[in-house]
Amino acid sequence: MLILSRKNGQKIIINDEIEITILESKNDNCKIAINAPKDVKIYREEVYQQIQDTNKQSDNISLEALGNLSELMPTPKTAKKVVIKKKTEKDGL
Repeated sequence: MLILSRKNGQKIIINDEIEITILESKNDNCKIAINAPKDVKIYREEVYQQIQDTNKQSDNISLEALGNLSELMPTPKTAKKVVIKKKTEKDGL
């Protein structure tokens, strides 16, 4: 882990494409601005954790739902034989 000290207005650059600027720091609070490409997802830790928990729950629910759904579906019947008849000159071709 890298630990840095920065003053208001100073920046941190990550991988040539993410820029973090310290906007304000007072008491026990710090405001930062993050400039990153649109494809970079940025979350506060508590929001990220909620997303992870929800994803885990949905995985479990999906498996249960699929199991219940298969019980509701009728069993497939024997496929019917389909005969395709070619059109002939007699049929108007």
